[in-house]
Amino acid sequence: MQRKTRRLPILKFHQDSSRPRLDRVAVEEPLEIRLRWTQGEHPMEHSLSITMRTPGHDFHLAAGFLYTEGVINDTHQLSTITHCLGTKKEEQQYNVVQVTLRDEATFDLAQLQRNFYTTSSCGVCGRSSIEAIEVCGVPELQSELPKLSPSWIHKLPAQLRDTQELFDQTGGLHAAALFQANGELLTLHEDVGRHNAVDKLIGQYVLNHSLPLAGTVLLVSGRVSFDIVQKALRAGIPALAAIGAPSSLAIDLADRFGMTLIGFVRDERFNVYTGAQRFIESPTDEV
Repeated sequence: MQRKTRRLPILKFHQDSSRPRLDRVAVEEPLEIRLRWTQGEHPMEHSLSITMRTPGHDFHLAAGFLYTEGVINDTHQLSTITHCLGTKKEEQQYNVVQVTLRDEATFDLAQLQRNFYTTSSCGVCGRSSIEAIEVCGVPELQSELPKLSPSWIHKLPAQLRDTQELFDQTGGLHAAALFQANGELLTLHEDVGRHNAVDKLIGQYVLNHSLPLAGTVLLVSGRVSFDIVQKALRAGIPALAAIGAPSSLAIDLADRFGMTLIGFVRDERFNVYTGAQRFIESPTDEV
């Protein structure tokens, strides 16, 4: 059984007084994604990624990571996704996921490794340039759809917060939520890593053969980096909103591919950085 939270003893201060108590914290553990495939007649295996994540929905995370990073372009390229066996066959290594590709699946491992880079905050992350995204296979986004309403964009953070069960318990998890254009919540995933929450969400639809996610809006609980925009584009999501700020490269990437990028969605305000043409009415500009 994989635990997503733990109860730990802490000393809680309020003003100048303190008292011991138990506090629930989010579990953070490494997940290794191993890739297996056949090259000619030879079985091959490669450790593709190690990421720090909240246990749970590991197969979604692996599938989403492989798809958003361009390792696979179709669910049918996947043969199996399993947790690895330990030294004894009955023992499962729940921090190691093994993905086996079908024989016909092909990719350039050397090129894939060149396009990955590492940061101290999130481990293995996305592509290193917009040019790499252009050759990765991004679905064409409809230039005018979905039609977005400022009134329901304002309501998205409350819906996100109301559905974050693990955040309620720990206060230490990021979330990624997918909405229809009418504001209906479709699905939500939480994780200690922003990228992992997005990969888990997209991976769910990869395994359900439900891509691209045209006509939807992705809301993330933190800031928006280049990698988050990249992953949303790979899934065909035309609009991305965030509680926090986007980076300059995230804005450049969203603009290049015609995505609507929205930041600082909170306190009845938000900023539209790209793709304002999708709004039914333009948000009011304030100086």
